[in-house]
Amino acid sequence: MSRRKFLKTSALGIGGILLAKCASGSDDITLEEKTVLTTITKPIVISTWNHGTAANKEAWKILSDGGNALDAVEAGVRVTESDATNRSVGLGGLPDREGKVTLDACIMNHENECGAVAFLQGIENPISVARKVMEETPHVMLVGKGAFDFAIEQGFEKRDLLTPEAKEAWLKWKESEAQKKPDINSENHDTIGMLAMDEVGNISGACTTSGWAYKLHGRVGDSPIIGAGLFVDNEVGGACATGMGEAVIRIAGSAIVVELMRQGKTPNEACKEAVKRIIKKHKEIKGLQVGFLAINKNGEVGGHSVFSGFNYAQKDNSTEELKDADYEMKR
Repeated sequence: MSRRKFLKTSALGIGGILLAKCASGSDDITLEEKTVLTTITKPIVISTWNHGTAANKEAWKILSDGGNALDAVEAGVRVTESDATNRSVGLGGLPDREGKVTLDACIMNHENECGAVAFLQGIENPISVARKVMEETPHVMLVGKGAFDFAIEQGFEKRDLLTPEAKEAWLKWKESEAQKKPDINSENHDTIGMLAMDEVGNISGACTTSGWAYKLHGRVGDSPIIGAGLFVDNEVGGACATGMGEAVIRIAGSAIVVELMRQGKTPNEACKEAVKRIIKKHKEIKGLQVGFLAINKNGEVGGHSVFSGFNYAQKDNSTEELKDADYEMKR
């Protein structure tokens, strides 16, 4: 008997036993057995905001060909990092108040291995540097000049990331009253977070950004912080965050979402609970947009945000669409 036929026959046999338990009213069905009875959507990739649609297409090339989730999320978000028309991620991202484009990113695989870079300048694809940190060093995060030097050592090329369009926007901001107080990107599209589950059921995630436009020089948000901007536990699922990073950091947002799913909540319920915690922990929420996106081991997806307007892209064997997430407050 071939391996494929053996696995199929075994699965059918196990399914039959479990169905018999259900029919008899048995109460001793374990969580693992319930999972067997659940239809699992895989492979699948989800990512934040409308720029996630193009990123998902690239990730899907790998997933649909039997590739692994880690390769998929790296390849997917690189598309957004290299899109010079995007003002909030990588090349073309709006600079800090000094006119410097500084990048943050992290990546995490199904074995809880992770890597991150923060306050990185002059490198177009920080997500790939983050992966090198994970795979080539004993560390999780490198920052600033150290992260840049490491990237150059690993063969990455230095590049000026401040495009003429982004520079023009920065110069206009400097001349305006708005420069007195840095403000979050009006569209809140300040990150791309991506989560993928491959055909063998392993989950990986990536998160990358140029951060808060016109921020103080040296500011680092949630995107490179494991547990805040991104968290994956292959036993449970994964989550990522977008919006005002300071608020996400204060509640360890993505880790909270994963732990809520561990307790039995659906991805949507977990994201909603984390959003409500954000609201509870902040005295002033006007303009404070945060969104969470999550996936569990069954391939179920959910998203929720403080204010309306957050959307996410989903791609699997039967779905390719941009979805509006649920929210707590109308903008």
